[in-house]
Amino acid sequence: MNLATLWRWRATLMAVGVGVLAGLLRLATLAHPQALVFDEVFYARGAYSLTALGFEADWTGDDAAFAAGDVSGLTTDGDFVVHPMVGKLLIAVGIELFGNHPFGWRVVGAVLGTFVAVLVAVIARRLFRSTAWGAVAGVLIAVDGQAIVLSRTALLDGFLTFFVVLGFGLLLVDRDATWARLSARAADERRAAGLDDEARLPGMGPRTGIRWWRLAAIVAFALAASTKWSGLYFAAAFLLLSILWDAVDRRRLGYLRWHVGALARAVPAGLTTIVVTVAIYVGTWANWFLTDGSYGRFWAQDHPGEGVTWLPDALNSLLHYHRQMWDFHTGLTTEHNYMSNPWAWLIQYRPTAFFFEDAPDASCGAERCVSAIHALGNPLLWWLATAALAWALWRVVRRRDVLALTVSLGVLAGWVPWLPYAYRTIFTFYSVAFAPFLVLTLVWALRRIAQPERLAGGWSRTGVLVAGSVVAAILIVSGFFIPLWTGDPIPFRYWQLHMWLPSWV
Repeated sequence: MNLATLWRWRATLMAVGVGVLAGLLRLATLAHPQALVFDEVFYARGAYSLTALGFEADWTGDDAAFAAGDVSGLTTDGDFVVHPMVGKLLIAVGIELFGNHPFGWRVVGAVLGTFVAVLVAVIARRLFRSTAWGAVAGVLIAVDGQAIVLSRTALLDGFLTFFVVLGFGLLLVDRDATWARLSARAADERRAAGLDDEARLPGMGPRTGIRWWRLAAIVAFALAASTKWSGLYFAAAFLLLSILWDAVDRRRLGYLRWHVGALARAVPAGLTTIVVTVAIYVGTWANWFLTDGSYGRFWAQDHPGEGVTWLPDALNSLLHYHRQMWDFHTGLTTEHNYMSNPWAWLIQYRPTAFFFEDAPDASCGAERCVSAIHALGNPLLWWLATAALAWALWRVVRRRDVLALTVSLGVLAGWVPWLPYAYRTIFTFYSVAFAPFLVLTLVWALRRIAQPERLAGGWSRTGVLVAGSVVAAILIVSGFFIPLWTGDPIPFRYWQLHMWLPSWV
């Protein structure tokens, strides 16, 4: 294979390379530890219950028994679960394919986490029109601790991240496809009217027909919301961004009523979003409707005349159940050792310790060995990305920089809605859902340093050295922290060297 062929295949090779790196970090020793890690106690057991009974049931017995393969603690009483179904259904797929053990619980999340890294690489390449910057973004999310840990554990947030990133990527494809159609129509209108390329065009611009890529993005966001309700924040933010893109593009093409055109197209898009999201969300509860043992399944029949009585009993029961779920979430204020204030999430001030136990001394060759898993983002990456976020927001306010808004909006959508709920029992690992966008924001900043505007796409030698040094330093830090993301046995003293802040202990 010659250099010309390699160049033609550079995007594919980049994506494959990122996927291999991410896959190795997520799939290697995935069955370790042989235990329920943090909230796997809810989701792995719930997923097994779905495979065995078709609904989520209560459990008796201890967690260690389940981790050892003993499922005798499963009852037939419906369990009050407080999150939608999609994530647990995906965990159940892994159990069906590979069996009820840690690898089975975790493998689907690990595979989708690998896809997240590839998607981020492809998205960055499209945003920045550069395979090199796509590779940088893909590698950075591949080696980030939050992304690794949430891909290697059977929790819901990794699945949420996948669907959110997928939806965002599909919207980018939709924008490019729509721009091609709009620009072709604008050129035709100018030729027909005998206008030059810079002349303004009357009207609000042409219709674009059914936008299948945007419809696919809506489906992805609906699946995100069907994993955790916080997916709705991303859906709202990015679909509004899609309308903004439409307005900007119509204005760039010279349509005098560009704002009216964008708003006119937004109405059917909004209605479609509502209908599709509701239909998919309710559809993902199919097993709840089809099984008699599900929690609250017959509430309406048992409470005639209560609730929303004009709805069919099954939907009335589901709506009541969701009111209970909402009350649980908004009222959850129980003290927890690792609960964290969302104002400090960006700097990873209080990460969540998912797992910690003493390991056999011989496993690491020290007097005391430990196995620990901390849902902690690469600290250097997150701290620098927080600074990049501030820069991007400044650019949005002062320069109306649409690209800066595009890369940073995912961070705001995944972070800001949590700020009013600082009193609740919430955790830093929720930030994994916006970690890909934090990486994109950092890469945006590195690109501006390495390719400053004054060079019109050219490269600054000093900027390249700075950007390269930052990436190299992040990789070194990731190498140092990997044992705390995979749970490999390490000397206790080595674990202590990773506790950079008192709040991490």
